Amino acid sequence: MKETALTQLHISLGAKMAEFAGYNMPIVYSSINEEHKAVRNSVGVFDVSHMGEFRVKGEKALDLIQLVTTNDVSKLSDGKVQYSCLPNNEGGIVDDLLVYRNAADDYYLVVNASNIEKDWNWIKAHNTFGAEMENLSDGMSLLAVQGPNAAATLQKLTAVNLSDIPYYAFEVGTLAGIEDVIISSTGYTGAGGFELYVGNADALKLWEAVFDAGKEFGIVPAGLGCRDTLRLEKAFCLYGHDIDDTTSPIEAGLGWITKFTKKFVNSDYHKSMKENGPEKKLVGFEIPEKGKIPRQHFKIKDAEGNEIGVVTSGTQSPSLGKAIGLGYVKTEFSSPGSEIFIDIRNQAIKASVVKTPFL
Repeated sequence: MKETALTQLHISLGAKMAEFAGYNMPIVYSSINEEHKAVRNSVGVFDVSHMGEFRVKGEKALDLIQLVTTNDVSKLSDGKVQYSCLPNNEGGIVDDLLVYRNAADDYYLVVNASNIEKDWNWIKAHNTFGAEMENLSDGMSLLAVQGPNAAATLQKLTAVNLSDIPYYAFEVGTLAGIEDVIISSTGYTGAGGFELYVGNADALKLWEAVFDAGKEFGIVPAGLGCRDTLRLEKAFCLYGHDIDDTTSPIEAGLGWITKFTKKFVNSDYHKSMKENGPEKKLVGFEIPEKGKIPRQHFKIKDAEGNEIGVVTSGTQSPSLGKAIGLGYVKTEFSSPGSEIFIDIRNQAIKASVVKTPFL
């Protein structure tokens, strides 16, 4: 297994470690519920250095990124971030990602850890434009400082006015005495906060400074376990669960990042699906019965027992105290209020489709 620059620190802190996307990653330190509530209500820190970072530069960098992503990168200005995805040739998604614009000819792409090699090869295969590509993944560390007290924690460490950085924007500045930190107002928790990109050599210094600054707020280290429960409460898609090589962004409710003002890989297929309507849709659902937790791959059925879909993500929500999940269902069952049944241990457990986010 690969290690991040902080793997040994996590072990020393007593984290429960496990393989994730080829990396030895902290899953939980104390408990998922405790870490979840700390992030939702105050501040917590995730080591997500396993994520991938590519730099794409040059006169034709924009043309390349426009071709391989669904969102309209031409709408970005310097210092702005965009959520997007990489469509494949079969109607599915290679990966979802963030696009950062440094300048008109200089971009960062942040991709999922499990897809670094796949994404790199996919983008490279489409680079007939001569854009300069650099894979920065192995040399970069990424800390996600998340929660309502994240800004107050980090403001102690930088002269950059964090309140001036709107959601999905970033600045490059000095933080904790470390120069050229990418300070990004993004995250995967829906709790607010920042993601900080630094070189591996500065990762430990940054971690220690952030925890010192956050003491008064009860700052905690947070593992990937609660990262999943936090993102699910906000109905953020997880690659390999809610979206994958077989799901269209239109089916996944990601039409808002799929812009047909330009041509992109397989754009005609997705445009036709949008115009004609998809046969299935990703929906959120809640289970009122206590102790019944939906999990990925569980079947979704109608009242007559006919299979109408499949669960992609599910958990017991620490914030709401109820079971929630995401899954694909036939479009006629996708309206909020629709009654569906989750097949849990050969029992048909009643659930209802609800509007997302759950929280």
